[in-house]
Amino acid sequence: MIRFENITKQGGHRILFLEASAALNRGEKVGLVGPNGAGKTTLFRMITGEETPDEGQVAIEKQVSIGYFNQDVGEMSGRTAVAEVMDGAGPVSTVAAELAELEAAMCDPERTAEMDAIIARYGDVQARFEELGGYELEARAREVLAGLSFSQEMMDADVGVLSGGWKMRVALARILLMRPDAMLLDEPSNHLDIESLIWLEQFLKSFDGALLMTSHDREFLNRVVGKIIEIDGGSLTSYSGDYAFYERQRALNEKQQQAQFERQQAMLAKEIKFIERFKARASHAAQVQSRVKKLDKIERVEPPRRRQTVAFEFRPAPRSGDDVAVLKNVHKAYGSRTIYGGFDLTIRRRERWCVMGVNGAGKSTLLKLVAGTTAPDQGTVAIGASVKMGYFSQHAMEQLDGGHTVFEAMEAAFPLANQGSLRALAGCFGFPGDDVEKKCRVLSGGEKARLVMAIMLFDPPNFLVLDEPTNHLDLDTKEMLLTALAAYEGTMLFVSHDRHFLAALSNRVLELTPDGIHQYGGGYTEYVARTGHEAPGLRS
Repeated sequence: MIRFENITKQGGHRILFLEASAALNRGEKVGLVGPNGAGKTTLFRMITGEETPDEGQVAIEKQVSIGYFNQDVGEMSGRTAVAEVMDGAGPVSTVAAELAELEAAMCDPERTAEMDAIIARYGDVQARFEELGGYELEARAREVLAGLSFSQEMMDADVGVLSGGWKMRVALARILLMRPDAMLLDEPSNHLDIESLIWLEQFLKSFDGALLMTSHDREFLNRVVGKIIEIDGGSLTSYSGDYAFYERQRALNEKQQQAQFERQQAMLAKEIKFIERFKARASHAAQVQSRVKKLDKIERVEPPRRRQTVAFEFRPAPRSGDDVAVLKNVHKAYGSRTIYGGFDLTIRRRERWCVMGVNGAGKSTLLKLVAGTTAPDQGTVAIGASVKMGYFSQHAMEQLDGGHTVFEAMEAAFPLANQGSLRALAGCFGFPGDDVEKKCRVLSGGEKARLVMAIMLFDPPNFLVLDEPTNHLDLDTKEMLLTALAAYEGTMLFVSHDRHFLAALSNRVLELTPDGIHQYGGGYTEYVARTGHEAPGLRS
C-alpha cells in the first residue's frame, strides 16, 4: 500500500535516512519507533507529500485515502466540536456543506425566482448525502467525541473555547471519523486520560485499514500494533510483533552482533599478530602474503549501535515521619460543584498512592490540597514531621524563565552545586552537551517537563506529589524515570494515565467515583484484578 524504496533524506547537517526501505501493507497496524530527532515526523510528512526524499521514492497505491493526525492542530473556532469533526469526514462533509447552503437558500425570500432550480438541486444533493451515509455522520461524530471523553455540552460548544489538549482530541476525532484507507497518527495518546486511551485502543483494534503510529505509551503500542518499524542510524528495520517483542528481539540482535564482532576482532588480532611476527622472515613470506590478502577481503562486522541512555539515581532523601500527610474531614467545592465532602486520607511513609478517577473527579485538586497550592473549604490537611515535598504539575512548566538557558535554570535553583553534577543531571534528563544552552522559551512541552523534573529531583524530596509526570516524555526518558522511581525510598502520591507506570510504581490506589471514594491496598495491577476494570470510568 505504501512503500519506502531506498530513501535518502538529509535534515540540516544530519542524514536522517540512508537508502532505507520498508512497507506498510493493507490492514497492518505498525508502531514507528526511534530516538528523538531520528526522523519519525519526517517519514509521515514524506507520505503526505509535505516533504520529498532526496533520493529514492515513497510509492503509494492509487486511490488510497490517507488521514494524518499530528500535534500541530492549528486554529479552531467559530464552529461546534461536532461540526469541526464532521468537516474532516472526507467527501460527505463537502456534500453536507452544500446541503446546508441550499437549505439556507430555500428560506431566502430574495431567491424566490430560483426556487425550482434550488429544490431540484437539493433533491440531487440530498440523495448523494444519503448514499454517503451522511445522516449517520453526526451520530458517529458524537460517538467518537464521547469516546474521547467529551460531554454533550462540550460537543455543542464553540471549539474555540477549548484548551489545546481538547482541541487535539477534536483533531484526532476528525481522522477517526474519516476512517481512511491508511491512518497516520503521530502521538495520538498524548493529552488523553486513561478512559479515552482505552476507548481509542478498542477503536484502532477494530479499524480495518492500515495504521502507522508513534506513541510514548508502551502499553498502548503493545495492545494495538502487530509490527514495529524502527528508525535508527539512517535505516528502517521491521520487526514482526508488538513493542515488547521488538525490545526483546532488538536486545537479542545486539547481543548476537556483539558476540560476532568480538569473535572477528579476536580472529583479526590473531592474524595481525602472526603477520607482525613473521613479516621479516623470507621463509614465511608466502604465508604472510596469503594472510594479508585474506584480511583485505574480510567484510568487517560493526559493533552494535548502542543508544545512549543515562541512568539517574536518587541521592538518599532524608527520612520523614511515619505519617506523611493526613487529610481530615476535607470539604472542597468549585461553585455549586462539590469535589470533596468530608474526605479523610492518611498517607504513610513509603506508600505510593496512585489516584484514579474520570475527568473532573478531583484528582488534581487532591494533589493541590496536599501540596498546599489550594486550601480546603473545611477540614484540615496536615503535612507530617520532617517531610520535604517535591510537587510536579503541568503549571510548574509555565514558571520557567524563558530568557534562561537550561543550565541557567538549573544553576538558579542550585547556585551552590558544582557544574559537573548539574551537567550530569541535565544529561540524564535528555540535555546532553550543548543542549544545556537552549533557551527555555524554545523548549518543547516534553523538554520543559524534563527540565522541571530534573530540578525537582536534584536535591531529593522524601515526598513526591506528581500530576501526570509522564506527559510529553519519550519512551527512553519514561523508562529512565520509572527505573529511578522504582528505587526511590520516599513516599509518592501521583496521577498518571500510563498503565505501565501505574503498575510498576503504585502500592496503594485511591479511586474517586460518583458513588464515593474507595481505597485499595495493593497497587494498580491488584486494583484491576479486584475491580475488573482498568479505570473508574470503564465500569460496565
